Amino acid sequence: MQFDQLGLPESLVRAVREQGYTEPTAIQAEAIPAILAGHDVMAAAQTGTGKTAGFTLPLLARLGENAPANGRPRAVRALILTPTRELTAQVQESVTTYGRHAGLKSTVVFGGVGMKPQIDRLRRGVDIVVATPGRLLDHIRQRTIDLSKIETLVLDEADRMLDMGFIHDIRKVIATLPKERQTLLFSATFSDEISKLAMGMLNNPVRIEVARRNTAVETIRQHVHPVDRGGKRALLSQLIRNGDWRQVLVFTRTKHGADRLAKQLAVDDITATAIHGNKSQTARTRALADFKKGAVRVLVATDIAARGLDIDQLPHVVNFELPNVPEDYVHRIGRTGRAGREGAALSLVCVDELKLLSGIEKVIGQDLERQVVPGFEPDPNERPQPIFKQRGAPPARKRQPRPTGAAAPRRGKPAGSGQPSQRRRAAFAGGNR
Repeated sequence: MQFDQLGLPESLVRAVREQGYTEPTAIQAEAIPAILAGHDVMAAAQTGTGKTAGFTLPLLARLGENAPANGRPRAVRALILTPTRELTAQVQESVTTYGRHAGLKSTVVFGGVGMKPQIDRLRRGVDIVVATPGRLLDHIRQRTIDLSKIETLVLDEADRMLDMGFIHDIRKVIATLPKERQTLLFSATFSDEISKLAMGMLNNPVRIEVARRNTAVETIRQHVHPVDRGGKRALLSQLIRNGDWRQVLVFTRTKHGADRLAKQLAVDDITATAIHGNKSQTARTRALADFKKGAVRVLVATDIAARGLDIDQLPHVVNFELPNVPEDYVHRIGRTGRAGREGAALSLVCVDELKLLSGIEKVIGQDLERQVVPGFEPDPNERPQPIFKQRGAPPARKRQPRPTGAAAPRRGKPAGSGQPSQRRRAAFAGGNR
């Protein structure tokens, strides 16, 4: 099937061709006709399969059918909600790229920057707003945006928005929208929470699911490098230098860890920059722009970059530290292998992360190949240490004074402590299995 067979207007088909695409992906082939027909849609597909174009193209087509004449004031007729600033900017870029011949206007609304430029842009009139929930609510409260003419609402990366606690903000936004509208919900997964959310806001939706939950794109080559915790930085630098990697996205668990690793790589004469939630929006935008144009070789990021970053032909993703939530692994590595291209995703795993690795393999339904790099063989006698507290874990209890005398309990390993066994650590250190 070709894009010109989906019922899209010629202006959009031409814009798609100018980007080098002629055949739609599976999610696009199913979602575009359903959206063009006016149905509510609930769609899930693994990351990197073209979900954004799957709703952007038909949205532009429907709005273009009754675009305002030149000189007439424009009202916001489509709202796209996303969880992060980076994803908001990415979606806006797609709207601009595919809508270049459509005669429609759009803008972004997100935090971290001043509101005045956004207010000025909204006053001049736009057809489409791409926004994060928090900043959009600021505009609603200040009455600097009018959503009474909304025809289509899109919730992009809905599962991530729920994970980030945006459900109440989403409901507040929806309360301001017309009841008669088209609603599109796009997500990487169909969790029970997503299904419950959809029931309350979608009207008899067309359900589309083109891949099973939590699967990684087949074009991504995945493997694990076992290594001692103290050898990760040196191993990463060696892999980058020996492989002459020119563009690498590296994930850490913490903001401080991202900053530290970027500085350490610079000491190794490898240009790197960090991106995370503590950076200003200007700094985040500059870091991403430098990475995309090749001014730096390595972008070190927290999970803020696990969704929404669409970097053309990104060849390598590295998990310097495994994520605490197994599902986030799928989204991290989904930054490579996009649009049918090949990519490589590797993880540097020390003994502290064996339980996390096991959880990831269970989620993705496969065992990842172990490849020990000569000179970085992990010590099978290295004992695991506690890692960063998992998301949602209860606060640590305050230690009580240990009783003494006859009442003191015998010391011993607590039941179910979950420490990897000596045999398991030895097998991990041995490499391939």
